[in-house]
Amino acid sequence: FSGALFQYLEENKKWRNRELMGEFGRLYEQQYAVALFNKMRFDIEGGGGPQNQLLHRKVPLKNKSIFSGALFQYLEENKKWRNRFLFIPDSYNINYYENKQAHDRGLHPKGTINCAGYRVLTSMEEYLELLNTIGSSPFLKCATQFPLILWHPYARHYYFCVVTEKEQQKWNAVFQDCVRHTNNGLPEECKVQTPAFTDAVRLYRQAHGHYGTWEMMCGTPPQILANLVMETLLPEMRDLITPKLKGKMYERQRNWMLISDAVYGLVQSQTQAQYEAVVQSCEAGRPPLETTIRTDMDQIITSKEHVTSKIRTLVLPKAEKLLKVSIQPYISSILDALMEPTSRGFFEVRDLFFRELVDMSKNLLNDDNKEKLGEHMEKISMLAFHPVKMQSCYEKVETLSLEGLQQRFDVSSPSVFVQRAQILMREQMDDAVYTFEQLLHQSLEGQEQEDFCKTIQRCQDRVIKKFDYDSSTVRKKFFREALLQIFIPYMLKQLTPSCSAELPRFQELIFEDFSRFILVENISEEVVLHTVMKDIMMAVKEAAVQRRHNLYRDSIVLTNSDPNLHLLGENPPIDWAEEYGGGQEELDGENTGDPEVQKRRRMKQVVSMIQIEGNASVLPNESCLEVPAVDNIPEEKTEVRSDTSLSQKSEKQVPNGTKEDVNKNAVDDKPPTNRSILKEEESTTERSLQGTESTSAIDCAIQEIEKAVQEEEHEVRTQKTAESSSSKEETAAEEVKPISNWEEGARLNPADTNKDTTSSTEKPSDSPVREVEAVTPSDKQENPIAPSQLDDRGFQSPTNEAAEEEHQAGKEECNDSETGEDAGKGESMDHQ
Repeated sequence: FSGALFQYLEENKKWRNRELMGEFGRLYEQQYAVALFNKMRFDIEGGGGPQNQLLHRKVPLKNKSIFSGALFQYLEENKKWRNRFLFIPDSYNINYYENKQAHDRGLHPKGTINCAGYRVLTSMEEYLELLNTIGSSPFLKCATQFPLILWHPYARHYYFCVVTEKEQQKWNAVFQDCVRHTNNGLPEECKVQTPAFTDAVRLYRQAHGHYGTWEMMCGTPPQILANLVMETLLPEMRDLITPKLKGKMYERQRNWMLISDAVYGLVQSQTQAQYEAVVQSCEAGRPPLETTIRTDMDQIITSKEHVTSKIRTLVLPKAEKLLKVSIQPYISSILDALMEPTSRGFFEVRDLFFRELVDMSKNLLNDDNKEKLGEHMEKISMLAFHPVKMQSCYEKVETLSLEGLQQRFDVSSPSVFVQRAQILMREQMDDAVYTFEQLLHQSLEGQEQEDFCKTIQRCQDRVIKKFDYDSSTVRKKFFREALLQIFIPYMLKQLTPSCSAELPRFQELIFEDFSRFILVENISEEVVLHTVMKDIMMAVKEAAVQRRHNLYRDSIVLTNSDPNLHLLGENPPIDWAEEYGGGQEELDGENTGDPEVQKRRRMKQVVSMIQIEGNASVLPNESCLEVPAVDNIPEEKTEVRSDTSLSQKSEKQVPNGTKEDVNKNAVDDKPPTNRSILKEEESTTERSLQGTESTSAIDCAIQEIEKAVQEEEHEVRTQKTAESSSSKEETAAEEVKPISNWEEGARLNPADTNKDTTSSTEKPSDSPVREVEAVTPSDKQENPIAPSQLDDRGFQSPTNEAAEEEHQAGKEECNDSETGEDAGKGESMDHQ
């Protein structure tokens, strides 16, 4: 756009900032003194109410990061999608880098996104609806079917996408958590600055006719003030700039968003500097204010009560009439609409906490040691800040709906109450986890070995009881605050026209020295608040008496139920991985290098992810995968299982007696000795899984068999020489007799031999020598002496004996691997 237009915007913006910060600064100084007085009075008088039973963690995310991973980002500069590595530290600001290596080397990120005021969208339809361009084609085409869009009414929009629906759900939960955390930018610990700021913003908006809840009351004070400026400046800019934009529709949309983002950034930088100056000025004047309050506390209180009684006579009749007609009929219905989803969300928090502890107890049943306990507790300690696990709890509250009541009571959206309830749920979860950590650590101190499951059960029961009590207290307080945020702005809007004109006259009743601590506008609002507060308290109390949604009655107070528990809250945070040895291995080898890099590597991540390294693009199903636990990695078990299945498969595929005979010189076509060979190979395969000891034993057995065969050959040759030179029949008869006796026994009792063979095959744990020597009955009958080979006297002729010897030698050369047959021959020769 032209230089004249830019100059107009620059001057208009400065004027808006100057106008807002001038009026806001005046309101902030007034409310700062009132907030300081209320704080000091509360410190002196104290406040009633039940005391929290759970411990509170002061710095929950020390040395922790939330999330990191790779996804696609749309770059408006070149209109292309590029792979980016996102890292989310404990500040919940999204840092995006060129790749993971750039982050690991400690380089500055290419950009940082503060999610305050943003809305996470998961479809282009939602995005076009917010752009008021329903039915028109989008100005960008998503690279995948699973987009993730960060939309802001004033700032730049960010476009991401992933490749799977599971990744989209996970990143959506993480982005939602970033928005939820950064929206809660006003610290509750500041008892003076935070109330002064919120009251000043509320009074500023009411002076401009804006009552009711405000969605952009989110982020840090400078961001909220910038939203205040843009709330008025943006419509004027749109009317002025939009007609002057040229080009296609998507080009006009893109240019308008760039202009809005640039102006919003300039406004925010100016409001930040001006707000810091106002706060510094008020802090500098705080000591004299505190001195005056301490000196005149009683007189200030008396003067305030006197003015309050006068204002009450004016405001109370009108407020009670409005309350009876327009508020009381809707209290119960709005309370029910708030209680149902909020209570379901807190119940889901309780169930999630219970399930995590039960799972840990189950895992410790088989592996009961402190190292394993430390690993589980390291994960449970960050349960409240795990956006993926807590998403089921947050979704319960997102069903909150105030249909039919939003327009009547000027409630812009229930998102204000939804996010507040989700913040309270996360705090309750972290308090329960922190209390359980301290109790468990105390129970384990000084004990060498104990049943962890019983200890966990005892600590769990104690924490669950405290959680139920604190949950009831927190929810009742939330219901009261939510009802007040709905009703008070509506009543003030109705009563202001008739009462605001008469309020200045009550300022004369206040002493000038106390005028900074007593403001008639604040007193008027307090009167209206007390009027409606009675009915709200009664409605919440009735719900607690009826035990609806497990609310406790106010009369039930757990005092001194655990008197020494608060002492544990002063202990330093517990590092389970370091104390129990679980995380020491991760730090090994990291003692060298840049200290910042070492710190970044030691930083533990709440949500574990597998990152893609060395790839320019995101591969399907790999850009954002959850790291499994050590016990869930199945690689080693799979390998052993595959080896066993292969051996079993080989046993099933090779039936007995089907192997092809390699000995072509054998007498039979299908020798039965193959059965023993197959059994020997199967037993050898099974023994190979057990180690190398059985293999060496088999080698020894084979050597002994070969030695026995050589002795047999030598004996046969000696026998041949002796029989050819000698003619003594008695010696020959004695030699034939044992052979025939052995042959006859093998033929008459084959079952006994088969029994021995079966037993040797079924017991692989026996000695390898026994397995090799196992012979089937058919093996023993393989080469019996045929009747034609014997002479008339029953003696074996030398010629036939020589032929038999040549046949036997050839068979041994071809079947030297058939150790069963060789063993049988060895036995027969030993018997001879």
